[in-house]
This record gives sequence, C-alpha cells and structure tokens, in this order.
Amino acid sequence: MRKWRFWIAACAFIIYVNTDAQDAELQKYGNRITASDLKDYLSILASDALEGRETGKRGQKMAAAFIRAHFEELRLTGPVNGDYLQPFDLYTTRAGENYVKAGGSQFNNYTEITYYGNSDSGGEVSLPMVFAGDGSEEALSQIDINGKAVFLIVTSDFPTNEKLEALRGKGAKMIFISHSKTKSDFDIISNQIKSFAGSRELTLKKPLSNSSVPGAFIVAPSMTEKFFGLSRDKLIKVMEDGYKKKAFKKIKPVDIVYRTSSDIKPIQSENVLGFIEGSDKKEEVVVITAHYDHVGVKKNGEGDLIHNGADDDASGTSAVMQLAKVFKQAKLEGKGPRRSILFMLVSAEEKGLLGSDYYTQNPVFPLENTVVNLNIDMIGRRDPQHQNSAPYIYVIGADKLSTTLHEVSEATNKLYTNLIFDYTYNDMNHPDRLYYRSDHWNFAKKNIPIIFYFDGIHEDYHKPSDEVDKIEFDLLVKRTQCIFYTAWEIVNREARIVPDKK
Repeated sequence: MRKWRFWIAACAFIIYVNTDAQDAELQKYGNRITASDLKDYLSILASDALEGRETGKRGQKMAAAFIRAHFEELRLTGPVNGDYLQPFDLYTTRAGENYVKAGGSQFNNYTEITYYGNSDSGGEVSLPMVFAGDGSEEALSQIDINGKAVFLIVTSDFPTNEKLEALRGKGAKMIFISHSKTKSDFDIISNQIKSFAGSRELTLKKPLSNSSVPGAFIVAPSMTEKFFGLSRDKLIKVMEDGYKKKAFKKIKPVDIVYRTSSDIKPIQSENVLGFIEGSDKKEEVVVITAHYDHVGVKKNGEGDLIHNGADDDASGTSAVMQLAKVFKQAKLEGKGPRRSILFMLVSAEEKGLLGSDYYTQNPVFPLENTVVNLNIDMIGRRDPQHQNSAPYIYVIGADKLSTTLHEVSEATNKLYTNLIFDYTYNDMNHPDRLYYRSDHWNFAKKNIPIIFYFDGIHEDYHKPSDEVDKIEFDLLVKRTQCIFYTAWEIVNREARIVPDKK
C-alpha cells in the first residue's frame, strides 16, 4: 500500500511541474541569462547620464527610450495601439501667489508670512482680523470670530488640526499663527514649509484647488506690531491678563486682505510595455514588472547628488529586459509560450506606485485575463542579514491569493536554482509592510495572484551610494534564472493559476 502511494505521489509531482521544464532545451534558455547582458543594461540605467531617473524628468524619459529601443530590437509587439509607451498624466501642486496686505503694506510668501496649505481663495479676500489669544474656549467666549480672520499666539506646540478645524467650525475664515520667538526661528519653519511645498508627491487624479483644507498663515514675530501695533511680548501679556480682565475685547480688530492660490501642473510619464503573444492559451496573460524610475537628484550641503538606484530598481529593470530577450529567442526557435507575456517597466513607483496603479485602472489587456504578476524590485544586492548566506531571495505574496502559485514557485526553484527562499517579509503584518510597498500591490488589490522578488533593505537604500559597482552580478543572474523558470512554468502549464484565497 505504501509503495502505491509513493508512485501516485511521484506521478502527481511529474504532472504538477511541467515535464518540459526538465528538458535540456529549457535549461539552455535559462543559461542564456548572463552577467554580461545584465551588466550592459544596468550600467546604462544606473549611469550619471540618466540623472537618477526621477519621474517626469529628463533622465526618466531617457530610460524609457532605452527600454523601448530594446523592445523594438527584440521585435516585441507594441501593445498600446502599436506602440511600446503607455503615457499617463500626473499632477503636482505648488504654492501659487500667496500674500497678506495690512496697514498699507503687502507681505509676500516666505518673507514675514508663510502660507501652509494649497487652497485657492479665488482672488483677494478682505476681512477683519481679531486677536483670539491661544484659541482657547475661554478666549473665544470674549470675541466673535464668525466670518473673520483669527490671530493666535502659541507659546508651546503648534495647535492641532482638530483645534484649527474647531475654529473653522465656529466661522473663522482664515487663521494666522505666531509661534516663533525670533525671526531666525520663523525662518527655519518657513524654509521647512517651502521645501515641503516644493517636493509634494504626485497624484494620478487632478486636485481641485478649492476643495483642500483652507490652511493657515504662519507669521514672524514682527507681524504682531504690523497687525495690532503691539510687540509679541505685549500681546502675550494681554493674552495672559485677558482671561481675568476681558482684555481681548480691548484689542481692536484690524482690516486685512489676503490671497492664496495653488499652481497645479501636469507631468507626463510613461510605462514601457513589450508583448509576446502566446499560442493556444494566448488570451491569458502573465505580467512581469519592475519599476525603472528612481528618486533623481537630491541636494545636500555638498551640492547636487545623483541617486543612480543601481539596485533600486535598475536591477529589476535589467532582469525584465533579459527575460524578454530570452523568451523572445525561445519563440523564434519554436519554443514560444502557450500563454501571452506582457513585460512592463513602470514609472512613478517611487511617487506612490502610480505607474502600476494607472495600468490596473487602464489595462491594455483585461484584468480578468491576467493570470499572475511577477514583480521584481531590487534583486542585485545582499542585505545585512545575508552577508555570509548562500544565494537567497526574499519571496513575498506568493501564497496570499493562490495556493497553486506558491507550490509552483517552490517546486521550480528546488528543481533548478535552489535559492534560499526567505519569507521574513511575507507576513502582511510585518512592520516594514513590504507586501504593500511595490507595484505588485496594485495587481493584488484586483485579486490577481502575485510574487514579489526582493533582496532586502541594505545600507545604500535610497542613497547616492547605490551604485553599479556594488551589484553582485552572479547573484543577479541566479535570481533572474529563478524567475525565468517560474515564469516558464506558469505560461506553459496546462491549468491556469487561479486565486483561491481572499
């Protein structure tokens, strides 16, 4: 009885893993994944000439052109109306014209006043402004703020959003906050706000400039004199006495004019897509992704520093380019895939997974026909936990939606590459939350089974030191081969991999 069980199990395993996967012919294709090819691609993508490949910038456009030329040379099909590029618009919001007028003078943004927000007032707004102390209920009981601007003095922490919302709920149309004791303290806060306003994340959806939180003006200490004719220290004394002497009523309202505006600019970026049509199961599509953007050029005290992102994610992009080459060679030699394959290099991952988000909202191939997404994000290095380890890779998400996908992943790896599969980050509740942090997540949200391949968080992550000379190309080859064999099994097996979990 045990002998029969053994043979049944053995036969099931042979059927389960496509027997073609054990052919010398297939291993010949796996061996065509070479360090020289990967280094050629990666050295261009992570060169200074591409300026860190920041989304919407010149370097990102150059990288897209390089990948597109590679797909053209391979004669992959351009699936976007005959083209390889899937363009999409992103939006960035910058501070527009923001100023305050009082006492016959105009105070422009980032001088003695700084506006924190992105709403549009629709032109100049004239209001009386009242002094409301620290905005406490006791202070507000002495004055009427409905339809007025409110001036607060803060001597400790900034007022919370809840406190500002409570003031708006009582009718305050604009809020002015004096927090800094000195002009230098104000300048520090002002510069922080200015820097933040200049580096806001991009969005796929165009913001409505008049629908955001109205914001507030942060003011330098000198503005109390220009508004109310009293120094900040004297106003603080009024505030401290005000609760007993009803002194808030003695500070007469002042007429002010302000304007706030936002400059919403579109930025165009592109996903780069190459397609190989399958044979008898061509309507079913396997999508292999990596992101080719990075974080661009950053400033520090030493000047401009290019973040080349050799590992993040020139390594994954190079792997996808190599996989496209090998699968295309196989098709030309009569070994084409049964299912179709979409090789997709996405942009704007570093801005919030926006390129893959756009694709899953505007798919070139129906999502119901998308079988699996294999996503490759950083596979060229070792993390500190594996410095002396045998070849490894972190595998994330394979078992989250499909039992079969996880089993295929394990079986093909053991058959060919025998990498150590580290599942540390596979825990959806892991504090680093890697399951949610790369482009596979936008497919997983659509109930499409995924595998995310990752090498870990090393000391050069998002630093200018993430350079080509630190890539371990022998390890990159082996990891890319592992993904190739897994993809081969998925596209050629008889039964489609389907989600059986939520």
